[in-house]
Amino acid sequence: MKRSLFLPSTSVLTLILTLFLLLISARTASQEAMASRIAPDILRFHVLAASNSSKDQTLKLGVRDTILSVIQSSAPKNASKPQLERWIAQHRSQLICAAENWLSSQDAPAPVSLSLTRDYFPTKTYGQASFPCGVYDAVRVTIGNGKGRNWWCVLYPSLCLTDSLTATVPDRSRSQLAHMMDSKDYETIFHEPPKVEFRFRLLDLITGADS
Repeated sequence: MKRSLFLPSTSVLTLILTLFLLLISARTASQEAMASRIAPDILRFHVLAASNSSKDQTLKLGVRDTILSVIQSSAPKNASKPQLERWIAQHRSQLICAAENWLSSQDAPAPVSLSLTRDYFPTKTYGQASFPCGVYDAVRVTIGNGKGRNWWCVLYPSLCLTDSLTATVPDRSRSQLAHMMDSKDYETIFHEPPKVEFRFRLLDLITGADS
């Protein structure tokens, strides 16, 4: 027997919207709580382009590669997060100089700034890993006015691979993360977040669209 369809009333639509917002708020709160647990062991890295032009976006990737190359070749091997932060602070001028020299070599001179910050990040996926929204320590590199889209990765433990779309997290880094955090948090990071199809299921149940 088919159930007749009907248009939901304003009150029903308001209820659906309210429930939807509550679900989103609860999910955000859950992610922020998780971020507060894992953030002490994470150092993020992001580079802000001068603009969203194709040229500036390409230059952003070159600056990224230049700074990462210096860090990976010169920073102490097996450094802890505090040790890596101290090294970056001590070699800040060297890193900036390397980036600015590279930009000049591309006939695109621009000022570069680098700072150790603590910022709020939205939920981001990097290769196989999804990191929840929340406040993290970060190395922020800004080219020019930094008005363009940014590129990001996790600098500690080392997840900074240059192709974030197909990046495979190194086994050593996965092992570090597994030892640093609760097993449930680790599984959440390395598994796709649950689908949100229940939103539409909820609508079907309320409106009677599901026979």
